[in-house]
Amino acid sequence: MSDNYMMEREEIHSKVMRAGRRTYFFDVRATKAGDYYLTITESKKFTNDDGSFHYKKHKIYLYKEDFSEFKDSLDEMISFIIDEKGEEVISDRHQSDYKKEGEEKASSADSEDSSTSSFTDVDFDDI
Repeated sequence: MSDNYMMEREEIHSKVMRAGRRTYFFDVRATKAGDYYLTITESKKFTNDDGSFHYKKHKIYLYKEDFSEFKDSLDEMISFIIDEKGEEVISDRHQSDYKKEGEEKASSADSEDSSTSSFTDVDFDDI
């Protein structure tokens, strides 16, 4: 049997979730024994200097014996984040008026021109 046939046969059910530059793939696949497991793939698009692009992918394999504990841990972490920070997105990417803690006090105390002082506040995660 060809590899393509095996891949088609193994993929039982799929769902795609797009989130900005990231795409998440949730795929139910079959083991050789015919049981099911879940793969979660994060794919992130990167643009090269010449305009071409490539993707980096990270994959998690989740088997049935781990579903309950994984779900409990995921629910606990999501609840913690929402309880601590609420559901509102707090991010310099999502809010034009976002300021880091202490930034407002420091900027009002400085007498420098804000156009030159903000230039040095580059976050390389945004590039």
